[in-house]
Amino acid sequence: MLRHYFRIWLASVRYSITRTMMFRFDFLLWSSVELMWMAVNVLLVSVIYAHTDTIAGWSKYEMMLLVGTSMLIQRFLMGFFWSSLFELGRNVRSGYFDFFLAQPGNIMFMATTRKLDLDGLANSVVAAAVVGYSAWQLGLQPSVGDMLMYLLLVGCGLIIHYSALLTLVSLSFWITNAQGLEGSYFTLFEFSRLPREAFKGITQFVFVWTLPVVIVSNVPAQTLLHGFQPMLALWLVGATAAWLALGTIVFHRGLRRYSSASS
Repeated sequence: MLRHYFRIWLASVRYSITRTMMFRFDFLLWSSVELMWMAVNVLLVSVIYAHTDTIAGWSKYEMMLLVGTSMLIQRFLMGFFWSSLFELGRNVRSGYFDFFLAQPGNIMFMATTRKLDLDGLANSVVAAAVVGYSAWQLGLQPSVGDMLMYLLLVGCGLIIHYSALLTLVSLSFWITNAQGLEGSYFTLFEFSRLPREAFKGITQFVFVWTLPVVIVSNVPAQTLLHGFQPMLALWLVGATAAWLALGTIVFHRGLRRYSSASS
């Protein structure tokens, strides 16, 4: 079964590469735009730390590592899932979603993994370089186990963001347009660049304990900085399972309400 879905995904990869090569300038343009946005984030950290030594107990390169981790997760999200998720709501409204009902596989998988954005994936290398440079400046020497755990927790963060966006987009089965909600989610994503310790009171309850926007980047970053921390890792894994379950439930509940273009 997994082999079958992997072959389907590889077909999507080939399609996406072919499409990108047909519009090379578009690829270069958006890659440059994303690269400039990432550069602004890194420069912002440098400007802030020119006037202070620590923020919420985080030094300059610790913060840089956190920002790099946040950008890495976001680049993966944009590369692997964003285009498909963005189009899902439009496909529901137009009736083109019928195409996925006829596909040889799980509908949620087919609808959310059909397209890859190579510009996002290309810039994930830059985000990884920011993480590596920051770790080098800090003199970190993580073990192989810590590095594997970091990658696993980054994967958990990616799944959480995928699940949360899937939940929002799936509201298209009930409402006319969920595009504003999608944009709002990316506003919340900006909080992932901030240390967990910076949130106090109600903001801590909302952005740390209720929504996943802070822990997705903080937990992997702290694993590199301080080694494996079981409680934080379990917290992130538990949040991953909960959000994936929520996204799956909302999607399939909405699917029952879908009226095809031919009905």
